[in-house]
Amino acid sequence: MIRAEGLSFRYSSGKGPGIRNINLHIRRGECVLLCGPSGSGKTTLIRTFNGLVPNFFKGEIEGTVRVNGRDVCRAPSYKIAEDVGCVFQNPKTQFFNVDTDSEIVFGLENMAVPQKQIRERMQEVVTTLKLEDLTGRNIFELSGGEKQRIAFASAYAMKPELFLLDEPSSNLDVEAIERLGENLKTVKAEGKTLVITEHRIYYLMDIVDRVIYMKDGEIHREYNREEFIKLPGSQLAKMGLRTTDLANVRYPSEAKEQQESEAVLTIRDLSAAYRKKPVFRGINLKASGGEIIAITGRNGEGKTTFVRTLCGLQKKAGGEIRFNERIVKPKERQRMSYMVMQDVNYQLFAESVEAECTFGLENISQESVREVLKELEIYDRKEMHPHLLSGGQKQRLAVAVSVLSDKQVIVFDEPTSGLDYESMRRVGALLRRLAAKGKIILVVTHDRELMADCCSRLIVLRDGSIEKDIPVTEDNKEVIDHI
Repeated sequence: MIRAEGLSFRYSSGKGPGIRNINLHIRRGECVLLCGPSGSGKTTLIRTFNGLVPNFFKGEIEGTVRVNGRDVCRAPSYKIAEDVGCVFQNPKTQFFNVDTDSEIVFGLENMAVPQKQIRERMQEVVTTLKLEDLTGRNIFELSGGEKQRIAFASAYAMKPELFLLDEPSSNLDVEAIERLGENLKTVKAEGKTLVITEHRIYYLMDIVDRVIYMKDGEIHREYNREEFIKLPGSQLAKMGLRTTDLANVRYPSEAKEQQESEAVLTIRDLSAAYRKKPVFRGINLKASGGEIIAITGRNGEGKTTFVRTLCGLQKKAGGEIRFNERIVKPKERQRMSYMVMQDVNYQLFAESVEAECTFGLENISQESVREVLKELEIYDRKEMHPHLLSGGQKQRLAVAVSVLSDKQVIVFDEPTSGLDYESMRRVGALLRRLAAKGKIILVVTHDRELMADCCSRLIVLRDGSIEKDIPVTEDNKEVIDHI
């Protein structure tokens, strides 16, 4: 299905994760996982399979790549689209409509499929992928995970022979990941070819046929499924890879000792609405400096709305928020808090990584910038434009800025989406450093490895209220694993 020979690519900017000397044959009906550290060239390789490299992302390319016998570099995009369906890491970049139904059938309409067949295919897609809860919705009102489901449905509707998925689970909750896994099994059972780049790899272990490990733009090793599953956790960690089995995740034996701090955040009977529709209600929460609190729950439960309200970025409908027993209004909450957004592209403004670290901040020393960037392993990219970074590198840059901001309350919305194992550990280390300074840290996440690494407490939102508030300990492992 895919054959790459002597394939190399370097972006015209001369920077960014290119690829070198790729020789690869992927058979029809095979499911292949591309894994490796952030910035290892996985996304670039995927882009050569769908023609985005070099037709959209410009640069120097050598060698050949063929998909279904067609030379991708020379084929028109509409021909490639007949064979290839894509789901990007950030699904918003591939949407063309404002409602979910139109987005799902957009490709079919472009291919001039008769209306009757479009309606039949739409119903087939909704039934097969269990999308009844997402039909007739406004795309802008969907959560990140729900958008990912629509992006997959749009690709599936076209009946391509090859599916390319770039970090498809990065913003999904546990239930949605299980659903994604079932969808991938459905596609594979239909005889389709799947190529998936992932850091969160555990859910793919009973789906993949082959694993290709990439590093520094090259293929370093290939494994069949049985070989890969047998790799010990220590070896996976050295390779920068996440666990292949969540049962191997170990939580602390007892609750983390809290740092002494005068900072106390008190939330009383908080409620909020989005476009007059209630999102959450009756939230009561007390957080102290030194705590790292994970906030989790299903996609669409209002986790992001909750932290945005806390940071003064969204109007509350009721209740009060106090800091050290004093009511703090939205503008003051904006000044005292910093939020790393789920889509960090919205908060990268400067022309270089180094400049981004001081953008809008006062009295930041170059030594502090250098220290944080080195800890997150992006110092060597200090002169790059932020938008030329890989998804994981952008995420680390946003985390770096949050550390330098020195705010009292720091909120992270899915800070480890698109991050490899080592990058996740480095983010966890930075969160612990902030907590040691008495900061109040709130982390919206579905990442159980991150929870085990650094979080002291777990809040579960369900049906618009707090369902659970528990310490992150081994005693609560069964509860955490089934959230």
